[in-house]
Amino acid sequence: MSANPVFVIGSKNYSSWSLRPWLVLRVFGVAFEEIMLPLDTPEFYERIRGYSPTGRVPVLHDGDIRVWDSLAIAEYANERWLDGRGWPRDIAARAFARSISAEMHSGFAALRSELSMNCRKRVKNHPVSKDAQADIARIKAIWREARERFGSSGPFLFGTFGIADAMYAPVVLRFVSYDVALDRVEGAYADAILALPALQEWLAATVNEPLAALHEQSK
Repeated sequence: MSANPVFVIGSKNYSSWSLRPWLVLRVFGVAFEEIMLPLDTPEFYERIRGYSPTGRVPVLHDGDIRVWDSLAIAEYANERWLDGRGWPRDIAARAFARSISAEMHSGFAALRSELSMNCRKRVKNHPVSKDAQADIARIKAIWREARERFGSSGPFLFGTFGIADAMYAPVVLRFVSYDVALDRVEGAYADAILALPALQEWLAATVNEPLAALHEQSK
């Protein structure tokens, strides 16, 4: 067995939930072995049950410990390798970061459905429902509040990169794909996410990735 944890993900072009903990591990320099299973293929369905009890990605294997669900993986990494650096040290900032991460984890259903992640997609004037418009407005408000209240020490939501940024990174990619208009504060934050070397590494891997039916196992 590898001395490093094994991280099983889905296709990088589509798998937003894989991207979130992958960024946490990469940005904080946690070494891991990556296994990528192409979504919506016979290979995926043949192999995923050997790794994940839910039949979904992502899932992390650290020795005998198996962790699934993106937020659970990020929390595990924070305790196991990051010495708590994944969340802000300040208790008020940490409470806000956890709240908006949980909101991302459980909410924004219309956004997920109508603006699904496809890193290589570029469209303009994409039609969105009122529910999706409300999701977009709420996300922008979250970014602005975090930046205004807690972001003075750096370009990310709480100054330095953390789990909350990883939770919203796929939304940045969605906004790029569907040409969502951003104001100065929102745009600067999106630019900071896009400039991350780890995210650039992820995007580079999507270039030669086979296109698949656009149906994530877990958006």
